[in-house]
Amino acid sequence: MNPTDNSEAILKEIDLKFQAINQKTDVQLEGLLWAKPITYWDYIQTDALLNLQIQRTTLPDEMVFIMYHQVNELIFKMILWEIDQIAEKENIQVDFFSERLSRITRYFDMLTNSFSIMENGMEVDQYMKFRNTLTPASGFQSAQYRMIEFASTDVINLTDRRYKANFDENTDLETSFEHLYWQAAGKDYHTGEKSYLLQEFENKYKVQFLRQMSTFKTKNIWQKFSQLPEKDQQNSELITAMRHYDKTVNITWVMQHLNTARKYILESGKGNGEATGGSDWQKYMHPKYQKRIFFPKLWTEEELSNWGEENIA
Repeated sequence: MNPTDNSEAILKEIDLKFQAINQKTDVQLEGLLWAKPITYWDYIQTDALLNLQIQRTTLPDEMVFIMYHQVNELIFKMILWEIDQIAEKENIQVDFFSERLSRITRYFDMLTNSFSIMENGMEVDQYMKFRNTLTPASGFQSAQYRMIEFASTDVINLTDRRYKANFDENTDLETSFEHLYWQAAGKDYHTGEKSYLLQEFENKYKVQFLRQMSTFKTKNIWQKFSQLPEKDQQNSELITAMRHYDKTVNITWVMQHLNTARKYILESGKGNGEATGGSDWQKYMHPKYQKRIFFPKLWTEEELSNWGEENIA
């Protein structure tokens, strides 16, 4: 095909594209005459991105803290993007399912490995000073991470283990929400009083969370797996991908996060042992307390009982 024929073929495809949306091709093509060529910095929005880091103190290492958490939130967005592809895929095939899960797990692997930036990249003295300026804000308040959980598994698997026996898949969302495992980090269950940390989090995101819980009730990762033909549910590659994702999110990443927090909050000997939001962060974070498990049916009884305490393959 010569260049002229190729150009005519492309123009024909363009014309069909705009006809399909009831637009005039000539108008669209004329618009290209005045459009500026794209640049890297405009496409990535570099200037906007680099102006989102606003310190609250004069301590240099606070900038490390801010940027690291912003990177985390960008990775969380990438993870949610991949989960949506699984959730919205009709007649999903094993290869597609496994490949998207592998992508998601690689993102969490990246997050896990990157904790050395936090663990070894800030002076303890500086952290112990600027963290007080951040109170009562807390990483607990990452809405995207909660969205990932809701999109990964049934709500019953995110329920506080003390109350799990009283709930099932028919429990209304409001009741389920009030007994999610992370509520324990911000609620006094003797009085029912919620901390300021939790109140503000819910004021900002509760409606969105309930919508996410409802939306993914029938199309979270576990449900999409359960809806596969029996033969596909026995696929070893897919099962391995499911288990790896579960372990990476609920043990490996969490433990690395916990160990980094311990370095600054406990091992430095310079803090009072409380997180910035005042949460009982060790019991909330450690896998052995809540046994956060997305896909419990894919693990043996021994693995479930040792969750968070031993090295699970």
